[in-house]
Amino acid sequence: MLTLRPSQERGHADHGWLDSRFTFSFADYYDPAQMGFRALRVINEDYVAPGTGFGKHPHRDMEILTYVLEGAVQHEDSHGGSGVLRPGELQHMSAGSGVLHSEVNPSSDETLHLLQIWLMPNVRGIAPVYEQKRFAVLDEPNKIHLLASEDGRDESFVIFSDAELLAAKIEAGKSVTHTFKHEHGWLQVARGSVTANGTTLQQGDGLQISDEKTLTIASVDGGEVLLFDLQ
Repeated sequence: MLTLRPSQERGHADHGWLDSRFTFSFADYYDPAQMGFRALRVINEDYVAPGTGFGKHPHRDMEILTYVLEGAVQHEDSHGGSGVLRPGELQHMSAGSGVLHSEVNPSSDETLHLLQIWLMPNVRGIAPVYEQKRFAVLDEPNKIHLLASEDGRDESFVIFSDAELLAAKIEAGKSVTHTFKHEHGWLQVARGSVTANGTTLQQGDGLQISDEKTLTIASVDGGEVLLFDLQ
């Protein structure tokens, strides 16, 4: 079963320095029908103005993933984690027993465009983890890349959640197919337009997936997608 979550139906907040779209309920945007799906709790699409960002703030017991589409984000946290994340890289933070962190756009002239993802953990109170890594999503198109998993296979990040994160850049006229490990999934279109098992999706659209053994994603005009394989 496939259920479309259109981009234009997402929550929206414009703070001037920050323009955000919320796939699921977040901050002042509340919709009891959109509280997440399985372990997937947050997908926020953020545009952050140059020289601004999220100051130090706390998290605990949440798996947080950041995927940059344009620009760069500078991370610092209370456990010594730091780094600058750019397109092609993924950031993973297990908030665990508690962490303070900041995420800032270090550029003086370039807008930061990113997807922030929260996954519900399947274990609580662990020591916080911070890591970032470049994956081959942009360098090897027309292939599904595993970015995060419970077992860390294929050099993916180990995450403490009943979920896996995959990504693909798909050239116009090309397609990729994923065979699900679990019974559910979520597809988020980061760029371009695609079809997924015959359903057309535009940038910002999401697709809730249940009881589909495989998903074939074909690009219409060149696309980039995130795919969650969920218990």
